[in-house]
Amino acid sequence: MKIHFDDTNLRAAMIGDVHGLKSAEIKAGQPEALKALAGFQALVEEGRYGFPHQPFQTATIQEIERFGAQVRGSFDTVCLAGIGGSALGAWALDCGLRGPHPVQGAFTPTHPRLVILDNVDPALTLAALESMNPKKTLVVVIAKSGATAETVGAFLIVRDWLGPQGAKRIVAVTSEGRGDLKVLATREGYPTFHVPENVGGRFSVLSPVGLVPAALIGVNIRKLCKGAAGMTRLAWLPDLARNPALRSALMLYLSWTRKNKPIQVAFPYSNRLWGTAFWFRQLWAESLGKAKTRQGETVHAGQTPVAALGTTDQHSQVQLYMEGPNDKVHTFWTVARPASPGRIPRQKLGLEGFDYLAGQSLAKLLDVEQRSTAAALAANHRPNCAFTLDRLDEEHLGAFLQLLEFQTAFLGEMLDINAFDQEGVELGKKFTFGLMGRKGFESYREEYQRYETKRAQVRG
Repeated sequence: MKIHFDDTNLRAAMIGDVHGLKSAEIKAGQPEALKALAGFQALVEEGRYGFPHQPFQTATIQEIERFGAQVRGSFDTVCLAGIGGSALGAWALDCGLRGPHPVQGAFTPTHPRLVILDNVDPALTLAALESMNPKKTLVVVIAKSGATAETVGAFLIVRDWLGPQGAKRIVAVTSEGRGDLKVLATREGYPTFHVPENVGGRFSVLSPVGLVPAALIGVNIRKLCKGAAGMTRLAWLPDLARNPALRSALMLYLSWTRKNKPIQVAFPYSNRLWGTAFWFRQLWAESLGKAKTRQGETVHAGQTPVAALGTTDQHSQVQLYMEGPNDKVHTFWTVARPASPGRIPRQKLGLEGFDYLAGQSLAKLLDVEQRSTAAALAANHRPNCAFTLDRLDEEHLGAFLQLLEFQTAFLGEMLDINAFDQEGVELGKKFTFGLMGRKGFESYREEYQRYETKRAQVRG
């Protein structure tokens, strides 16, 4: 497993002193990085946060593998009902390891497809049901709390669609000791896998939240966790030269806080990493967007994550990145050795705009496009850096996901915020519960009515 982080184009020597980091600034920031490492390690050892332990949970991995082997061949579709961290990790794994959507191969019982219901738009849910056969579909419902409104709503429809014997085709992933999903799973006899209490949704891709759907669609979860375990060992090293998670966290932190870059563009030059970019958006946004520090100081911290796809978004976003506000850091994700080069035919047509590409490859073109974009950004004093995965397989993807989780945790420590809560989304959830009639949330319905009254007064 080999993942390289290149921060050359974040440095002042490449992009100038105004937007680039001087060697003295990087050196001065290293004690902060080491303090962040020690602080996070202490919290993990206290049992506060559990994602670093997930790749080493051998018994859980084996249990999931056994279940996958037991049911394999009895379905051609895995339908996942979940949202946010309960869905994005599974999509990242499916897209990264089995191929980009929507151009994966034909689905069969030996190559089942993954259908994700991660929104309550009836157009999505009804179209998904029309595309599936209830007798050949295995449903995985994922909700750590056991009561996420969007997941429960979609699941109730799918549960009814499965018919009277549907309980035999449902798997639940939820908390072990709480929540209505756990109660229902026990009552109806669903095979159930549990999410550790100290693993939050956006950090749960290597827990049963991500591993169960991955195993069911044929991903080798043992290799996935092996790669993540290897990255975990690197992430605990107090050596920035050998620890890509800590070094990248420091360089992004300094670019953000010292050079005023409140936006990060995650820029994969790989369609297979497109799902990972969406997973990363949630990880970065929910973890680092916080109103207060741990000391209660109001800071309204946050670096807005943007997902861009190379080369597609060279033709839709890069004009802004080159000539618009210089308020972004661009992080390229590349694969050194793609599975196939995509050879371009050697035949020439007597047309210069065509013939220079003859005999070359799409892989080379993709690589050249990325390097050219990085060079052009640097020429315009725009900071950028790059992660390069040697290959895109289970070990490398598992390692990369774990690297990004550690990077996020370290950066949270440098900002002195709690990267593992999400108070900002709770009020909207409570309004939803109140308006949908859930008991115990009547006061939020009343508060919402006061909001609507005020809107009416302002509108006149």
